This record gives sequence, structure tokens and C-alpha cells, in this order.
Amino acid sequence: MRSLIIIPVYNEEAALQRVLGEVRRAAPQSDLVVVDDGSTDRSTELASQHSGVEIVRHDVNRGYGQSLITGFGQAVAGGYDVAITIDCDEQHEPQRIPDFLRAIGGADIVSGSRYLDPAMPGDPPPPDRLRLNQEFVAKLRAITGYPITDAWCGFKAYRVEALRKLVLTEPSYGMPLQVWVQAAYHRLRVIELPVARIYKNPSRRFWGGLDDPQTRRAYYLRVLEAEVARWLPDRLSLVQGARS
Repeated sequence: MRSLIIIPVYNEEAALQRVLGEVRRAAPQSDLVVVDDGSTDRSTELASQHSGVEIVRHDVNRGYGQSLITGFGQAVAGGYDVAITIDCDEQHEPQRIPDFLRAIGGADIVSGSRYLDPAMPGDPPPPDRLRLNQEFVAKLRAITGYPITDAWCGFKAYRVEALRKLVLTEPSYGMPLQVWVQAAYHRLRVIELPVARIYKNPSRRFWGGLDDPQTRRAYYLRVLEAEVARWLPDRLSLVQGARS
């Protein structure tokens, strides 16, 4: 089973070397691609110092979602069986990658969850992120039928065969909402794995004007409404009721 690990990066020079080293130790047989989303620091230079790491660079910052979409394109074009996504901010534990690779044997998407197992160690989530996750998890459960507990964890495994079915276009942080809706449309098998809740920097910024929680909520609702209207229009009322 050929696997590609996708690491989206934007100005991550402080953590990049450690993350790449830990990923390589955890998954020595996997290939790695760093998608540099127009970094203005030394991220690309540092990534290039690691042999066997492919680097794809956006000339300008295009967004977290677009970085993942670019990485998915690499997985499809390279004929891989599995794609793993892991963030570069040290909020995911690379040593868990083998768990995701094992779990994908029985699923199309394996999604990390910071809320699935209350016994897992974890930092307290920023209150606005917790509220938004709870709200959108409830909506996604109703819309998709998946009993998910975490809408936005970036630590995931995908069967590339399943990725080929998805039409992902949202360049910012709302892109995972497209994944959930389209997964339901295509009846993909989805499971969650519990992962530690780690917040190295609880005040870390959202880009694209999304730092304000209400602005972020309105944006997420727009993305979700558009996606449901396209793929699952009979369930659109479940989104529109959230606009109050």
C-alpha cells in the first residue's frame, strides 16, 4: 500500500524541521510532500534540506484548503493508495500515523477527533472553537448521518480512490465541510480515531479575516449551505435553520 503524507505549511520555520523528522521516523516507508502556501519565512529552504521530501510551492498564499487540495492532486497524480494529512504546527502527533494507516483498511476516510474519547489527554480548547465545533458537528450529523465528533481536525487518512470522487474547490478553512457533504453523497465509509487535543498556541490566527468567531461562523454556514444545495438539496433546510 503506497502512502503519501501531505504537510501543508505556511510560515512554519520554527516547527518544520522537528515535524519532518518525526514524520519520517513514524512512517519511513511513506512518501512526503510539503505544500508551501506562499511562505515568507525559510520554510521552503528548511524543507529542501530533508532528502526525499517533495516540495510544491504556491507563489502566493492561497489558503489552508487549497494547500490540501494541491496535496490531494499530488496523491492522485502519483497513483498512491492512501493520503495522510498532518498539520505542521505540532498540534498533531506524527507517531500516530501508523494507527491511521492501519485504520484506513476498513474505511475510505479516517478522521482524527479531539473529542471522541474523553479519556484522551488534552488541552482545553479555545471557547469559540469549541462552540463552533459543537454547532457544526450537530449540523453535519443531521445532514450526513455520520456520528462524527470533530468537524475540523486536520489529521486524516484518505483512500485516494475516494479522493478521486471529490470535487473540492474551497481554498480556506471551510474546505473540510465540502469533504463531509460529498463523502455522504458518495456514501463513503468514515470512521474517527481519537487523537490528543493539543493547543500549542491557542491564540493562533485564522487568516483571511476569519479571526472573529461570528465572521468565521457566517463563512462556514455559507460554505455548508452551498455544498448541501449542490449535493444534498433535500437536506438544505437543515442548514438554513442554523442562520438564526
